[in-house]
Amino acid sequence: MAVKESILGKLQDGTEVKRYTLVNGNGTEASFTDLGGIWLTMVVKDKEGNRRDVVLGVDDVDMLLRNPGHMGEPVGRNANRIGKASFEINGKVYELNKNDKGVNSLHSGPDYWRTRVWEASYDNTGLGSYVMFSIISPDGDQGFPGEARVSVTYTLSEDDSLSIHYQGVCDRDTVFNMTNHAYFNLAGYESGDATDQIVWINASNFTPANAESIPYGDIASVQGTPMDFTSPKPIKRDIGTDFDQLKFAGGFDHNFVLDDYDGTVRLAATAYSDKTGIKMSVYTDLEGLQFYTANSMASDYEGKNGVHFGPRHGYCFETQHYPDCLHKKDWPTSIVRAGEEYDTTTVYKWEVN
Repeated sequence: MAVKESILGKLQDGTEVKRYTLVNGNGTEASFTDLGGIWLTMVVKDKEGNRRDVVLGVDDVDMLLRNPGHMGEPVGRNANRIGKASFEINGKVYELNKNDKGVNSLHSGPDYWRTRVWEASYDNTGLGSYVMFSIISPDGDQGFPGEARVSVTYTLSEDDSLSIHYQGVCDRDTVFNMTNHAYFNLAGYESGDATDQIVWINASNFTPANAESIPYGDIASVQGTPMDFTSPKPIKRDIGTDFDQLKFAGGFDHNFVLDDYDGTVRLAATAYSDKTGIKMSVYTDLEGLQFYTANSMASDYEGKNGVHFGPRHGYCFETQHYPDCLHKKDWPTSIVRAGEEYDTTTVYKWEVN
């Protein structure tokens, strides 16, 4: 196990931006940057023993500041959408920026955490090599109440799993709903369309949403609909179906209600590429998973090594609380009380079949 520190580039004010690379005994490698705590690369071996980087991304500092599609970034304080860009805690209404269709809040923007240099620490432990990024989010940051202390820890283990541990505590009642927005393509980030890859999601239900991707508030069965991934299927099989949910979003961009939720880390989804033999399994202790097929990714999204990404060149498994849960009284809440710890873990594990 090893952790390597290197210089990725500099900000306009001269601040150095660093890259941290974790390597295990199998040669599996993952790298991250203290600019936003962003996940840059995930290099694993395919069935032929060739090394493939299976996450889309950018590695130029200027491009990271813009980061089209939120590639690899840990999103906070609130991932996904908050309807009408406002919410209420303890009788007080908090207004957020309406950065999604001029109506809703998306990923807490536009003052994203990805534009800030986080404090980094790293080491090797019995569980593997890790790098931890920490940030203080002041009271009123992005419109949210309270001063929050947040950390995101990435740990690469010898079994080729990468765990992401999110922690946060605030001095006032606030909102915490973090995720990582990595896009995966198990044929390699440069391989183009990923919809021939086979996905399984451990969810008998999902939360239907309107044309603005705000859930109505009901929980619906996936049975008999294109939303059914309870048996593994290629993404492309149903993505073009004449179904209102898919037409609204231009593909899959929906929250799945994970089965057997009990607050412990358990298997939530898998993805597999016949081309490379690479399989990825996703584990989480959360109740929701947003499956997103990069429907809005424009062809001018230039990434690593000059590769231009386009729609459906990757897909996201964003583990999180349900979108807009702040406005759904019967759903698990993203409100965390003052002094209580927000603590959640998601694991991505790779193997070859």
